[in-house]
This record gives sequence, structure tokens and C-alpha cells, in this order.
Amino acid sequence: MTKFRKLGRPAGHRMSMLRTMVSQLVKHERIETTVAKAKEIRRLADNMVQLGKEGSLSAARRAAAFVRGDDVIHKLFTELAYRYKDRAGGYTRLLRTRIRVGDAAPMAYIEFVDRENELRQSKPPTPQPPPRAPLDPWTRSLLTKQFAPPKEEKSSETEI
Repeated sequence: MTKFRKLGRPAGHRMSMLRTMVSQLVKHERIETTVAKAKEIRRLADNMVQLGKEGSLSAARRAAAFVRGDDVIHKLFTELAYRYKDRAGGYTRLLRTRIRVGDAAPMAYIEFVDRENELRQSKPPTPQPPPRAPLDPWTRSLLTKQFAPPKEEKSSETEI
């Protein structure tokens, strides 16, 4: 069983709240909530985008069992699946914003990356180094001799 935050709520209330918040995140693509809730939403929203990318009937039924609204399911399987088809993960971003006045809870925006009007631009992917051709054994041995430290000769005489 996986670990998750209980968020001070009974199981039914917690799951209902998370389902609603994930649905609203997919619908509006950015919501503001507490940091603890945002971290839980991030896990679930990334799973929903993965289901959208999968695109099968089974995935559609699993997503429909979790999110609320036909428009949300349609957006998951069309717009978001197309937007993130080349991304392997990390579909959401969490940006801490302020401390809430009433109870001093840390607040955060959670939003999808690579969208218009995003709060912070996504970092470009790190370029992969060019692949190196494997060396043949002869070249490898010459390079090893060239860069290897000189060997010390052991003398048979013992110094007293």
C-alpha cells in the first residue's frame, strides 16, 4: 500500500476532495491550494495524464471512474494527451506563493507545464552528449599505454 497524506479528513471526504480538485485542475489548468494538497494532487493528475496518453478504452474507463465531468475526460484524452505525447513525466509544476492569512497555511499554485500563460517557463531539456564510437582493442591498448602512469621496477636487492 502506498503512503499518502491524510489531510485531516476521513477517507471518503479526502477522496471526494481530491477527485474534485484534479477535475478542476484539468479543466482550468491552474489552481491555488495548500502545499500539502497540491503535492497529493500532483501525483493523481500525473496519473490521469498517463491514462490520457495511453488512450485505450480501459484507460478511459479508469479515468472516468476518477475524474468528474465528460468535458474533463474529453480534454484529458485529446488536448492533454496530444500536448504531452513526447514528455515522459512531470506534467505538473508546483509554485509556492504565499502564507494564508487565516491559519498561516503555505499556499501554492499547481499548474500544467508547457501551456500558454504559465507562471514560470519550463526549462529546456538537457541535450544528450553525442554517442561515442566504440574503440577497437588495438587503439584502446595504445591509448592505455599512452596515458597510463609509468611502472616502477622492483629491485631484487634489499636495502639494509
